[in-house]
Amino acid sequence: MASITIRNLDDALKARLRIQAAEHGRSMEEEARNILRAGLSREAPPPKNLAQAIRELFEPLGGVELEIPPRGPIREPPKFD
Repeated sequence: MASITIRNLDDALKARLRIQAAEHGRSMEEEARNILRAGLSREAPPPKNLAQAIRELFEPLGGVELEIPPRGPIREPPKFD
């Protein structure tokens, strides 16, 4: 089993951990292990595709209408004589 040391832990956070551990009848170390286990056992949500993320960002604003200019005739390719 591996060990871990957590430095610079806020005193208020440590006090909350101690209280929560006492409420569950566990040591602070066991409570911290359970919190880590529960937090890391959740599956990460699948990554969003970029287009969907942009759509979700602008949809609440009513979307965006872009004016599409009319297409012109195809230009002749350049000549490299």
